[in-house]
Amino acid sequence: MPWNGNDMLNDSFLTSRLDAALGWARKFSIFQYPFVTACCGMEYMATACSHYDVDRFGAGLPRFSPRQADVLFVVGTISHKMAPVLNRIHDQMAEPKWVVAFGVCTCTGGFYDNYATVMGIDTIMPVDVYIPGCPPRPEMVLDGLMKLQNKIQDQHTTGQKSAPELRPDIFDKKGHESLQPPR
Repeated sequence: MPWNGNDMLNDSFLTSRLDAALGWARKFSIFQYPFVTACCGMEYMATACSHYDVDRFGAGLPRFSPRQADVLFVVGTISHKMAPVLNRIHDQMAEPKWVVAFGVCTCTGGFYDNYATVMGIDTIMPVDVYIPGCPPRPEMVLDGLMKLQNKIQDQHTTGQKSAPELRPDIFDKKGHESLQPPR
């Protein structure tokens, strides 16, 4: 039987858009730069251990050069004295780049309410994924990593990077009695 080009369409074979294939490849090859400053670093390290194994998500190889990394994991308390260093590291990373806020001190300043602590790194750079907790459990870290993977995949299918996440409010400020002006 002579070969007909239309026969190939009737057989099953794999086709994919190049953007979807690149998105899938980038989704499972996350090179992270860990900026660890405080106690959340222990939970960050626990996530890489065999019980949780962040390697199965393609994020097991940290890069300690911002030029080789595409995800900045900010782990722990950031002071105003460290903020310019963190911004310099963020600026040295190549596009596309993502930022993950790891722990309550990084997300909101935590229990620190003083002049020296940055009240959330979203005040100095855009944050793509928040991982709250003091310290966050490894399961929450893996959940945040999967959310980041979905954002990376979506960027390549839509062609545009999604907007950074907004810091969630804990309660509605209008209805909370402690925020009402004194009578």
